[in-house]
Amino acid sequence: MADQPCGFLVLDKPAGLSSHACVGRVRRAYGLRRVGHGGTLDPAVTGVLPIALGPATRLLPYLSGTKAYRGVVQLGLTTSTDDLEGEVIRRAALPEGLTWADLERALGGFRGTIEQVPPQVSAVHVNGQRAYQRVRRGEQPALEARPVTIHNLDLLDWDPLSGQLELALRCSAGTYVRSLARDLGTVLGCGGALARLRRTEALGFGLEQAMPLEALEAGSPPPLLDPLLPLAHLPRRPLSPAELSGWRCGRALSSDLNLPAGAAVVVLQPDGNLAGMAHSDGEGHLQPRLVLHAAA
Repeated sequence: MADQPCGFLVLDKPAGLSSHACVGRVRRAYGLRRVGHGGTLDPAVTGVLPIALGPATRLLPYLSGTKAYRGVVQLGLTTSTDDLEGEVIRRAALPEGLTWADLERALGGFRGTIEQVPPQVSAVHVNGQRAYQRVRRGEQPALEARPVTIHNLDLLDWDPLSGQLELALRCSAGTYVRSLARDLGTVLGCGGALARLRRTEALGFGLEQAMPLEALEAGSPPPLLDPLLPLAHLPRRPLSPAELSGWRCGRALSSDLNLPAGAAVVVLQPDGNLAGMAHSDGEGHLQPRLVLHAAA
């Protein structure tokens, strides 16, 4: 494990390519099998796709699930996929005289914690299978609403001639912007579908850290981002030199962090690099969960 690359690469995913295909490109560029991505993007969606390499793949569950997007919604139609990639099911006229203020009022009902039904064509599991797989077989799976949180939802632009509006939002993991477009259209009575979408933040990374896919083909692969970077939201416990060998053998640590049972803690080597992850037992001890450079 010590010789493996361990860190993150953030791609600015282009349209037309799946997240899985991007992972394949990264595997080839670094000559590494142990690669995983955080937060699937539909092929038509562009933007931030964080990819973990080596032992950093085990850090993905600890990263922040909050994501941010900028998207364009087309009002006046309903589609089978809740975006413009699908079949148009219905067209309807926009409400007469629809104004910016009207849109703001409609959007107000989507801010905060809401119940949202995922799109029929989605990766949600239905009785052990992805919903989109069932749709491909001609089924219409009944998807249950689930709670999601939209922390911020801002109207950036409104063009009454085209019926398109631009939104910026920050939301919890599991939020579908396609569902938001569909449901906004329902509230307005004219239907709506997602026209374009770009993810601007995911798992603690932003567009400023993202690089184009072509960077993987330009000589040596890009250097990886420090695995500590997306863990900044978690408490930390530095190891003393005397504790390092015990940690590498899986020994529990004492802690004065006063954390509830199950809370995740970043454990640091004496030199400040990542040593691994631990969970609090709620009684002043940290139990190892991920130990980098563990003793053989």
